[in-house]
Amino acid sequence: MLQNRDWRWLLRWESLLAVILVAVIAANIQMSSHYLGTDNFVNLFQLSIEKIIMALIMTFIIINGEIDLSVASVMGLSACLFGRLYDQDIPAEMAVVIALVVGTVCGTFNGFWIAYAGLPSLAVTLASSIMFRGVARILLEDRSVGLFPQWFNNLGQPDLIGPLSFGIILFVVLFGICLIVLQLTAFGRYVYIIGNNKGAARYSGIKVRQTKLTLFILSGLVASLCGLLLAARLGTVRANAAEEFELDIITMVLLGGVSIFGGTGTLVGVGLSILVVLNLRNGMSLAHYSGNIQTSVVGALLIASVLLPNLMRDTRRLRQWRDFRFRPRETDLEEEEGTWQAVG
Repeated sequence: MLQNRDWRWLLRWESLLAVILVAVIAANIQMSSHYLGTDNFVNLFQLSIEKIIMALIMTFIIINGEIDLSVASVMGLSACLFGRLYDQDIPAEMAVVIALVVGTVCGTFNGFWIAYAGLPSLAVTLASSIMFRGVARILLEDRSVGLFPQWFNNLGQPDLIGPLSFGIILFVVLFGICLIVLQLTAFGRYVYIIGNNKGAARYSGIKVRQTKLTLFILSGLVASLCGLLLAARLGTVRANAAEEFELDIITMVLLGGVSIFGGTGTLVGVGLSILVVLNLRNGMSLAHYSGNIQTSVVGALLIASVLLPNLMRDTRRLRQWRDFRFRPRETDLEEEEGTWQAVG
């Protein structure tokens, strides 16, 4: 019964996202003749590639009943650390490894306090976000660092395979891997079960702490990788790198039907919401809307992505309660049947 109910919810929510996506694409075509160009479609993904890669891991975390507000700061810290090390004549290959290790340590730091100390992820990752961003500013202050090796810059540029960049190819591969892990493996089932009821999961023998720690370690690792991709794409880094990226990342996940309370959601829905957000931003850019207006629209989407699922769930519960409240009881039906038999 639960699986059937989840399948009906999947159809309804994804159908709504598909309709919204078609409407956004139609509006973009009307607003700009450049929208259908190949270069524009590549740029549509390339300009937000770090966000959509990070949204895949954020999907696991939110389904698990947690949230990570520090991802943008970890991205910025990794990029700034790479830039600082390279500026100090450290080989770029070694700087990449160190940045990835530091990002993993940041994720481990968050995961320990959340999984083993029992602190709320909202408070922990908000505090660590401020701390990591502060370290990034200490590393570079007001300077910018660039002139990276050509092989590194190529990681963030298109035309690696046809018009596609390394980041886009990585996103497609990771999307397939995450889809398989979340839907078809025991680890994916554990993520859902813990998000639904952490206590019941623990009594069922699921290693709740280890699962949560693993998710935050992966979050730190992927965030640091995204920070390096950002540095490669821009060719330079500053202390404010990736600021406010978490807004788009969380919006993509919640708009995809993932409940902010955990336990429900699919990567297919998140994939559709990624297309909606990217096309919406792309259309507004082609129409020359400012970045502030775009951010306001994304913020409104974030509110709607939290509000609409809750309204739909409350409406469904109210309908079920009314059906149960006004349904004739079996005793009433038996008494009525006996009355008619007596009259007959």
